[in-house]
Amino acid sequence: MRMYLSSFRLGDRPDRLLALLDGSGPGDVAVVANAIDAQPEEERRAGVRRELDALTGLGLRPVELDLRNFFDQPDAVATALARFPAVWVRGGNVFMLRHALARSGADTALTDLLRRDALVYAGYSAGACVLAPSLRGLEHCDDPQVVPDVYGEPVTWTGLGILDHAIVPHVDSPDHPESEALNAVAARYRTEGVPHRPLRDGQVLVIDGDDARVH
Repeated sequence: MRMYLSSFRLGDRPDRLLALLDGSGPGDVAVVANAIDAQPEEERRAGVRRELDALTGLGLRPVELDLRNFFDQPDAVATALARFPAVWVRGGNVFMLRHALARSGADTALTDLLRRDALVYAGYSAGACVLAPSLRGLEHCDDPQVVPDVYGEPVTWTGLGILDHAIVPHVDSPDHPESEALNAVAARYRTEGVPHRPLRDGQVLVIDGDDARVH
């Protein structure tokens, strides 16, 4: 399993992302931006463009894979994801992202691809948080109500469970507007004994097989 999980955007070690991709074939990357689906369309387009530009700057060939186009089509999304050696999952609202993963079946497809080491999973903030066993606690940072407001459907509180612990981004990152809220989430997890890994902006958790290190 290969993963590049950043607190914020590309983080300080994009070279580690490129190292994970070495030998994976062409530099095509599926960009999943469904964490920002609740934003006005113009803002969403700008948010997607920022990710595409950043990845292009690394010499990769990113293309958005909008999971809304695959709702209730698990076979189709599995086929689409299988074409890419890597996926980049951007930040935003973790509950919105989780809903899109569930409705499309991308959660199951990504889990299968990762366990077969057929894909590199990379991303930041919500894109990392969604991998935990549970999303409980993150409601103190991200509003879960956006899911019923936008889709009229219930919130999914389980994470993908690919990691055995939670990721808490933006900790001790005073330049990030959510740092104070996520400091509180990390403190709550410590008190409750919830396994978690805090990340400051700039830091990345790199997983390559059995090796997992924060850089």
